[in-house]
Amino acid sequence: MTMLSSHLPLQQKISPRRIAISLIGFAMPMATIALMLFFALNTKAFLSVDNFTALISQNAAVIIITVAFAMLLMAGYVDLSVGSVMGLTGVVAGLMFLHVGVVAGIVSALALGLAWGLMNGVLIGVCGLSPIVVTLGGLAAARGVALALAPNAVYGFPDFVVELGSGRIVGLAYIGWIALAVAAAGIVVMAQTPFGKHILAIGINARAAFLVGVRVKRTILLLYTMTGLAVALGALLIVARLDSAPSGTLGVGMEITVLTAALLGGIPFTGGRGSMWRVLLGIWFLIVLRNGLALMNVGTEFTNIISGSVLVAAAGLEMLQMHLRKRG
Repeated sequence: MTMLSSHLPLQQKISPRRIAISLIGFAMPMATIALMLFFALNTKAFLSVDNFTALISQNAAVIIITVAFAMLLMAGYVDLSVGSVMGLTGVVAGLMFLHVGVVAGIVSALALGLAWGLMNGVLIGVCGLSPIVVTLGGLAAARGVALALAPNAVYGFPDFVVELGSGRIVGLAYIGWIALAVAAAGIVVMAQTPFGKHILAIGINARAAFLVGVRVKRTILLLYTMTGLAVALGALLIVARLDSAPSGTLGVGMEITVLTAALLGGIPFTGGRGSMWRVLLGIWFLIVLRNGLALMNVGTEFTNIISGSVLVAAAGLEMLQMHLRKRG
């Protein structure tokens, strides 16, 4: 009897349910490695330093916005207006670059992004309005304002802006280094600071977090403000890289891209769980998928179908993992 009971904890640790949960947890790293091997074997240009540095530079805005968006999602909140706000802040920056100057353009874009995020934070975090309703309204309103300000694309920016978008240091574009710095900051915040723990606590149970001293409303307000600021920074970088700010297309679909990356990174839509490392892996998986398919001359329509299928598969695995955890 003693020997049997001593083995029970070990049997529980290696139960099929626990093995399944672990395998699902490793699904994204294994899928990323398999995807990279597949493209390396099927395209000559994929496995090169130039391609990888280009991937980081071209997706600098996606990385920056996803880091802030992921924190928001971990708290159980969402912002569906990021694409349109990106278009608006990019247009404002472009107009200011042309008519006032570089400093005014940068400050105006960042201030507008911060103000928009603050507005979302007040309406959602303080007033308690639905994040989906508020940010869907912002999605439509911000794009409309951008089109009203500049019906046609704004382009031909000062040399400093062009240099910011095309200049390099140690083989990587300036905007790529900025994106990596933001990613590193996101890792530190979520892994090493009380703020990161407060975010997860709100996602698990906002009421319980409040009762143990977390300032829930202020945290949500700050998260939305950070997201607006990140969107504006991403807009500045992509405008500099393109040397253009097209009001009709800048940022279109960004909300889907960052949501997909965050969900692939293992953050449930209800929040309460997540790792910034896994979010960055989700971003990398997504951009590698699109880059590899482009190098293989796969059409955009099929790329979108595959990306959507991957998202549904990731959601299914997340649901399965949650079901297995509840059974334990």
